Amino acid sequence: MMTTKIKVANAPCSWGTLEFEGMQGERIAYTQMLNELVETGYTATELGDWGFMPTNPAVLKDELEQRNLVMLGAYHGVAFKYPEKHAEGEEKALKIARLLAAVADDVWSPYLVLADDNGTDPLRTKHAGQVTPAIALGVAGWSAFAQGIERIAKTVLAETGLRTVFHPHCAGFIETPNEIQRLLDLTDPELVGLVFDTGHYAFGAGATDPGEVLDGLERFADRIWYIHFKDCSLEIAQRSRAEKWDYFKTLQHAIFCELGQGFIDFPGVVDWMQQHGYEGWITVEQDVLPGMGDPKESAQRNRDYLASIGL
Repeated sequence: MMTTKIKVANAPCSWGTLEFEGMQGERIAYTQMLNELVETGYTATELGDWGFMPTNPAVLKDELEQRNLVMLGAYHGVAFKYPEKHAEGEEKALKIARLLAAVADDVWSPYLVLADDNGTDPLRTKHAGQVTPAIALGVAGWSAFAQGIERIAKTVLAETGLRTVFHPHCAGFIETPNEIQRLLDLTDPELVGLVFDTGHYAFGAGATDPGEVLDGLERFADRIWYIHFKDCSLEIAQRSRAEKWDYFKTLQHAIFCELGQGFIDFPGVVDWMQQHGYEGWITVEQDVLPGMGDPKESAQRNRDYLASIGL
């Protein structure tokens, strides 16, 4: 298996820096997180929540260069359903993008990773992993969503030169395969790419077979610019649906488990990436909450698993 053009990164969420209020573990210093990321064999990172890492470009660039790390991008959630939220979302997006651009190197141009303001709509949070058309966006919501994403993507590109990818995510309004498709149909393919997150796709699609994730990769191949490796426990997904857990309870039961412990066919994903000429980094994301063990140890096991399949 030849995978020399695919490199492996990890992200702050794997060390417990989740964006959801009340879902974080004891926040460690960014220096410890970056040191442990390097020590466990990763070569790039994402920014994490604003303020977790230094926001002074010179300081952040020095921290990355000391460790020979590449900055891949930063996640930014916006409640796109509401047009009145777009200006605030754009302002913060520009702040993030300017920092990313300032620390970029010649190897990789970081992405602004846009998402819905996930976990804030009660119905979508309650029904994560089991979304029906009855709780989907209406016509006005779809229009606002697409317009808001394009507005931010255009501004970020014009002012920083960085491109934007959208991250479908459970407990948000873009979760199911059909919702992903509609959003892509409504946005400019030259302006907005897709982050394919294997774990969120599996749970959001209601998948029970590893082939469904591979089908998703194929369906959206033309728009996938960036890939997150996240595993998904089928047992927890099925319990979540049967017992009607909300998204946060499902997270607390470790639905997004260590790589190789769930039902995602990562060797198949790697084969798909090779066949489609994917180059650059994949980013490991394992949402580590309190009680789930030592993040560094999990990061090492995840890296060892990826090495076992050729990455």
